[in-house]
Formats: sequence, C-alpha cells, structure tokens
Amino acid sequence: MHDTDLAAVGALIGDPSRARMLDSLMGGRALAAGELARVARVGPSTASEHLARLLAGGLVEVVAQGRHRYYRIAGPAVGEALEALSHVAPPRPVTTLRESGHARALGYARTCYDHLAGRCGVALHDALLQHGWLTDAYDVTPAGAAALAGWGVDVEAARGLRRSFARPCLDWTERRPHLAGALGAGLGAALVDRGWFEPRSPDSRALRLTDRGRDELVGLGCDLTRP
Repeated sequence: MHDTDLAAVGALIGDPSRARMLDSLMGGRALAAGELARVARVGPSTASEHLARLLAGGLVEVVAQGRHRYYRIAGPAVGEALEALSHVAPPRPVTTLRESGHARALGYARTCYDHLAGRCGVALHDALLQHGWLTDAYDVTPAGAAALAGWGVDVEAARGLRRSFARPCLDWTERRPHLAGALGAGLGAALVDRGWFEPRSPDSRALRLTDRGRDELVGLGCDLTRP
C-alpha cells in the first residue's frame, strides 16, 4: 500500500482564494475563469495561476465549449472529499446581513457537488425511507423505482455508472444524512429539471425551493420548516 501525500492536497485547498473557487464549483456547475476570479476576489491573472494549480493537482478539470473554457470539480471523489472536510472545518465568520442570508440559504437547500443537500435534502432522504421507496441498505424498491421514474429519474442508468449507486452523506448543516451517489445525483438533476428547485445565482450552490417544489415535497410528507 502506498503512502499518500495529503500535504499536497492540503496546500491546494488551504489557500483562501482557491478554497472559495472550489466551494463555488461544489454547486455542480462549470464556471468560467472570470466568474471564479470574482468569487475568489482576485484579478484574472492571479485566478489563472490558482486554476492552473488546481488543474495540475487533479482537483478541477476543464470543459471546452467552442472557444470558451469552463472549470468544474474533477469527479465525484473530489466532491465527496471536499464535502467531508466541511464537517471538520470551522464556519466562516458572518459579518454582514448578505452573508447571513446566504448562510441561511445554504443551510436550507443547496447542491452537495451533484446532489440535493441542506434541510430540503435531508427531508427528502427521510421521506424516501418512510415511503419504502429506499431501503435501509440504500437500494431502491420496485415501488420506489416506479415513483422515481415518474419524476424523470433513470434508476437503472444510475446503477450502471462507475460510482456508488446510493449512499448516505452526512449533511454538514443538518448533521443528518441526505442522499448521495449516482441515485442522489440523478434525483437532484431531475428535481431541478422539473422546476422544484432553481439556482439562486450562477456562482453559488444555494438553491431556491419553488412554490411547485414546496407543494410536491410537503405532499410527500417532508418537513421543510426552517430551524
């Protein structure tokens, strides 16, 4: 078994500007260098240097669309590792009303790389178990497969992906699990496609629960009350 160089990854994540970039990319969307420069509060040339280091370190990857280049988290393993660090990292100091509002929004509904997290994600996870659509071993029952198919989730396609099918992911704001893995990713994408959730802004992973989404989730028995 080979030793791993945790210090190399720690040095990449430990820079505040790069940490802000990675946190923004945990929203699951690919962002341009200019957008990430604004998030990191640095100039374009400095942002390019940071992105080059993250790219070389294997934490981000580039997606080309025509002449444009976008950056995103380099796969589920990186997303899971960054989310796990959230459990041991201290909260950021909140000094303005805007920061306070953003923190509340993240706690209520957000993307955790590519799946739904926050109070809404935890409530949905609990409802899937209570309705018998998801087992305690994190497999989908026939009733669950039929219900999720009605939401636009391809359960069998999720099984075929080269990642864990479904697993609990401890939510760092709720301290209870939400649904992760390929199934969680497919479910999160389907709920956005159906208009139940929508991004609050391009450079934030906070999500807004729509009126339609609230009605559907409350009808499912989800507790969506804020703490």
